Amino acid sequence: MRDEVDLLVPVKTLDRAKTRLTSATGGDPVRHAALALALALDTVSAAVATPGVRRVVTITSDPAVAAEVAALGVESIPEPAESGLNAALRHGARTLRSTRVGALQADLPALRSSELQAALEAASGRRAFVPDRQGTGTTLLLAAPGGELDPRFGVGSAGHHRVSGAVALTGPWPSLRCDVDTEEDLRLALGLGLGAHTANALPAWTT
Repeated sequence: MRDEVDLLVPVKTLDRAKTRLTSATGGDPVRHAALALALALDTVSAAVATPGVRRVVTITSDPAVAAEVAALGVESIPEPAESGLNAALRHGARTLRSTRVGALQADLPALRSSELQAALEAASGRRAFVPDRQGTGTTLLLAAPGGELDPRFGVGSAGHHRVSGAVALTGPWPSLRCDVDTEEDLRLALGLGLGAHTANALPAWTT
């Protein structure tokens, strides 16, 4: 039987998300919120289409995000009272009570389902993580079947996940490793091929 995973995708409220990308939208708060939402929608869309992913659930307290992902057939659960990404993921994992759970960052606008599927297969049932392109952050964290997610996101999360016993997966998956925090990251994602939502949010970049 296929070892399927339920993926948690945490998404901040749009007024707090991706503050280092304001230059990409000229400082316009409406355009910035649209871009932050587009990054998440492209990530979620790719995850939903990935063989081996049983379901995708976002963790968000933003009603606009919840409504947009619902249109993709994706459920949302609200952020917990305890602040922070790791607290949100622990809350999500407890809520789902899945046989196997994973955490996927919401800022992967070039994500290809084939690369995410390859990473899931490479994990081979182990607790594992995919480092970002710099090798210091984490874009995907997977629990072992029946095991704890034990998220340790933050500065230097790749090292923290490695020390905690998670196996580093470093396959040729540029779209899975290209998380977008800065305008430079966004240009690299553009080179890989942006998803439709992000491309539509950045018409001046893609024409």
